[in-house]
Amino acid sequence: MTLDEAPRHPQVAGLLLAAGGGRRLGGRPKALLRHDGVLLVERAARVLREAGCERVHVVLGAGAEEVRVQAELSGCVLVDNPGWDEGMGSSLRAGLRSLVGTDARAALVSLVDQPGIGREACARVLGAFAGETSLVSAAYDGKRGHPVLLGATHWPGVVEAARGDQGARAYLRQHSAEIRLVECGDVAEPYDIDTGEDLGRLRPGGAH
Repeated sequence: MTLDEAPRHPQVAGLLLAAGGGRRLGGRPKALLRHDGVLLVERAARVLREAGCERVHVVLGAGAEEVRVQAELSGCVLVDNPGWDEGMGSSLRAGLRSLVGTDARAALVSLVDQPGIGREACARVLGAFAGETSLVSAAYDGKRGHPVLLGATHWPGVVEAARGDQGARAYLRQHSAEIRLVECGDVAEPYDIDTGEDLGRLRPGGAH
């Protein structure tokens, strides 16, 4: 699937959480790690666009100024999260609040440190959008993972529940019966880049 071939979804905004400080990586901002010669933040934003999101909001925190200088994120809306060290929940809150007042009816939420999840998985989840009440999650062998599509009806509840590093987990647990799971295990790997050992998954080669 190419960028031109992917169905466009103007009512769904891509929301990339890229504020993490990489505490277990020696304080290296995750957005500035490279995979196949491309910054993770650039790759993840491109994946959302290629999957079908015309609008992409990128939440920055650790190393935000460096990201702004080093990363090619033209066309994206950059959202600063000064409370990024409180955990992923604060970035999710900042990102969803940045979408209020736009024409977005849902947000496709992805994480910067999951380079094994590409456009195919994002496009599958995006394709399950069915209006503002949508609640959709990628699944890997039946287990819920990212990306997650949050219809606008759910944003206030997610913002209220998102604390620490839990993100939308508590809200999704409370609304599990409403979630549509979309299996993506055949096209993606949901690993995180959290520790020094995980860095071995990042290929140092050329353009991706």
